Amino acid sequence: MSNYLDIEQQVAIAAVRRACTLTTAVFNNLVKGETLVKSDKSPVTVADFSAQAVINTILTSAFPTDPIVGEEDAADLRENSELRSRVVGLANDALGRELGLGEIAEWGLGRIRTEQELLDAIDRGRYEGGRKGRMWTLDPIDGTKGFLRGEQYAVCLALLVDARVELGVIGCPNLPQDVSNPSGPRGCIFVAVRGQGALQYTLSGGSPVPLKMPKLHLSELNLLESVESAHAALGVNERVAQILGITRAPTRMDSQAKYGALARGDGGVYLRLPTGVGYREKIWDHAPGALLIEEAGGIISDGHGEPLDFGLGRTLGENFGVVATGKGVHSQILKAVRQAQEEAKK
Repeated sequence: MSNYLDIEQQVAIAAVRRACTLTTAVFNNLVKGETLVKSDKSPVTVADFSAQAVINTILTSAFPTDPIVGEEDAADLRENSELRSRVVGLANDALGRELGLGEIAEWGLGRIRTEQELLDAIDRGRYEGGRKGRMWTLDPIDGTKGFLRGEQYAVCLALLVDARVELGVIGCPNLPQDVSNPSGPRGCIFVAVRGQGALQYTLSGGSPVPLKMPKLHLSELNLLESVESAHAALGVNERVAQILGITRAPTRMDSQAKYGALARGDGGVYLRLPTGVGYREKIWDHAPGALLIEEAGGIISDGHGEPLDFGLGRTLGENFGVVATGKGVHSQILKAVRQAQEEAKK
């Protein structure tokens, strides 16, 4: 059906667009003390909290019975009045702006919220996930370190129905709009609806550009991979490239911006192999990107060729990483991954 998830798509794009505008404004005015370090040693900023408050408020207004699996919670804010006040101000600035094209007040837009309402909105993201029913996954800033460096990060939102991703929206404020013009205008929103293909919008709107992954030969590929060595086994990636005869240097960037780049033909392979036993990928880090790749004509699996399972809760379980690429080379990539892993065990 051409109108499948039409309202959900409009709401998700509006929410991500407002969050992208918010995060850009925060970066331009970020001051000391507005970044915390979580128990897993990853940073979280006022932008993460306020973006989650904005998106969860919009989702709750539009779809009040839908649960949300979000990365952040409001515990630290409840103990820090200065940080809490800043988050409330930022969120209300974003929510209180006048309605944009296609937006409606019933989505929770055009009015400010109380401090308690916004803290509760952030905590709506504590849902534990599961295999049945509708739920949203949210990463308000995927790649916070990239955000803090002024490099790549993404605002990532997906709708799952019975553990299958049906809608994905990824906002990338710092990604060039045209892959052939890296110094040109920046700011993209990638959208995928199951069965309807993949699209790229600019942050300001306008007509979307359909995305289709090109058919590439191994000699034309390079790897899209994480900046942080703690997030992926980059040494194994290097060996995979050697096995395949890939000579182009890898493109390293934070966040699901890599999925957007891959969907429009930049690189050719997103490779994220686990750094050790026990690491569990979070579902919000891959749900929208997985659908984007599928709808752009690619294929995504773990490193063993198994599909990603979004019905296990808040994580993908102990899956063996992520491999996303074109259908024509996927099996060859997996073969090289197996060889590199076998060599690493010796």
